[in-house]
Amino acid sequence: MFTKPFNSILKYILFTFLIAFSAYLTFSLTKDLYLSTPGKPHRIIAITQIAPHPSLDEIRRGIMDVLSAENLKAEKIKPVEILFENAQGNVATATQIATKFVGLKPLVMVPITTPSAQSIHSAAKGHDLPIVFAGISDPATAKLLPTEEAPFITGVSALGPIEQQAKLIVDVLVDTPLKTVGIIFNPGEANSVRMVELITQYLEAFKIKVIQATATNTKEVSTAVQSLVGKVSALYLPNDNTVISALETVLKTAQLHKIPVFSSDPESVSRGCLACIAPDQYAVGEQVGHLVIKLLKGDSIKSLPVEVAHENVFVLNLKVAKDLGIVIKPELIEKADSLIKPLA
Repeated sequence: MFTKPFNSILKYILFTFLIAFSAYLTFSLTKDLYLSTPGKPHRIIAITQIAPHPSLDEIRRGIMDVLSAENLKAEKIKPVEILFENAQGNVATATQIATKFVGLKPLVMVPITTPSAQSIHSAAKGHDLPIVFAGISDPATAKLLPTEEAPFITGVSALGPIEQQAKLIVDVLVDTPLKTVGIIFNPGEANSVRMVELITQYLEAFKIKVIQATATNTKEVSTAVQSLVGKVSALYLPNDNTVISALETVLKTAQLHKIPVFSSDPESVSRGCLACIAPDQYAVGEQVGHLVIKLLKGDSIKSLPVEVAHENVFVLNLKVAKDLGIVIKPELIEKADSLIKPLA
């Protein structure tokens, strides 16, 4: 005979098991119901991005505008359900999202940024699920180009005009003694590493020394920027998800020490960087959206090669220039596509 304490424990274990089994059963039935509902299992577009920041949000806005219900109707495409999940800067979360998306078997998966694209690409191996990436500077370095083993991938490469970015730093600071530029980046982001290699080559061609400072997460960005104070004449930020996510940290220190910051992310100029020439992020999103439209209309992904971003934008922040005491040549101001002016 069982004692009362033992019976209580047994009842508790049985109760816990029943609750867990019930939750599992409910989840399974809900998932099966969801995937068997007419119009849903094969009408999903799954979008994900690694972190929330304005540049990536602009890409997603461009995608969403192209895939609006009105546009789909005009293209005679059946309605789709668009799912979106943000990994909040966590690669482990990006992997979980990728696994979830693959399980849903969507029409198309659209990862924004290299970490999200790499997670999706890895999770989708062995599945014939189309992937259209966005916000990736160098898909070759990130190993995201189609191969015989994994041909179901395409997208838009958004590597900025690196040589022009180097020249922009020189042109903007033409009247400033410019000997050293500091670069902050995450060495774990393949795109960032490649951009740093390229910008270093071009800056060194102008006889400018480069000092690198790395940050593997947003918490390390503060230490990285502090390490460059007193050593550099300017800062350059590649299109690095870690650094751009902690942009306010960089700008706070830079403003305190009167260090101009150049970015490869157009949206960062309105937030306090001095200047940028880089792909228009919204236009990149539109370009990606049009690739998705082609897939929805029946084109094979194998017939859609990886594209290069069509539009670059040159943005100047004259307010920041005034605060730093930097005089920008009128001819350079005239070339800008967008100007952020001081308050009158």
